[in-house]
Amino acid sequence: MARLHRFLSRCALVACTFGLPAAAQTPPVKLVVGAPPGGTTDTVARNIGQHMSQTLRRTVVIENRPGAGGNIAADYVAKSAPDGNTLLVTFTSFSINASLYRKLPFDPVRDFTPISMLARVPSVLVTRKDFPAQDMATFVEQVRAHPGKYTMAVGALGSSLHMAGERMKMMAGLDILNVPYKGTAPAISDLLGGQVDMMVASSLNAQPHIKSGALKALGLTSPQPLPQFPGVPPIGDTIKGFESNAWFALFGPAGMPADVVAALNDAARHAVASPDFRRLLDAEAATAVSSSPQELDAFVRQDITRYAEIVKFTGATLD
Repeated sequence: MARLHRFLSRCALVACTFGLPAAAQTPPVKLVVGAPPGGTTDTVARNIGQHMSQTLRRTVVIENRPGAGGNIAADYVAKSAPDGNTLLVTFTSFSINASLYRKLPFDPVRDFTPISMLARVPSVLVTRKDFPAQDMATFVEQVRAHPGKYTMAVGALGSSLHMAGERMKMMAGLDILNVPYKGTAPAISDLLGGQVDMMVASSLNAQPHIKSGALKALGLTSPQPLPQFPGVPPIGDTIKGFESNAWFALFGPAGMPADVVAALNDAARHAVASPDFRRLLDAEAATAVSSSPQELDAFVRQDITRYAEIVKFTGATLD
């Protein structure tokens, strides 16, 4: 009888927390974002939160905690109660930081509960408009013929775009000098002005300049062509095996009950499948992607290993 009472109490708690009429008595679900308002991560979180609120029949709020490549937000969620009320909307740096930072205040696998993948965003290799190559094959030939001559703008050290460029150099044996910037905007500005030769840019930032002819697009980091970039092939068509996509996903603290995770995963899947979320991502050449918690867990573990190899190649470390 005592066991039955505990079971019924548990069911009542989950029902109250995740969507039945008593939900008004519960606190809001907080989606913590490790980026400032207005960016892609914040936009993804707000759209996802709106739809999750409808499925869960609970208020969902966004809390921005930018800084340290997403580590401040991740640490906050890792140390929160595992009750499903505090979640993390994070991005590719979650995997990169595991090897980039000498010491993290959390473990990206042990201290989190995977809930669902949300989206994947490709990037594009762009060069100044007068760069002496018209396609990826001649680009590789040109750079190999002049080791150390060409420069690559890096908007943020340790970012997925930085790592995509390093992965390309590593796989193709290219010697290109990195030029770090404090943000994507000044990096693109110098590329437009011809002060640097190339950069790996997000599809959102690069698209207007490609359309205007101010920048030349040579290859996509996605494994397939994209309709938003007609005539631009995947880099992997030339550098076999190359692929690099930024991603966004939903996590909670470690130790969350399975039924709470299942309810949140269901809400996230419904959000990802919504037509307006898919339209939002389509405008950025991105793809809405959901997953099971188990699939996200396996993906992150593999991603951490993959980026550790690239970080080691770069020699980059942060405190």
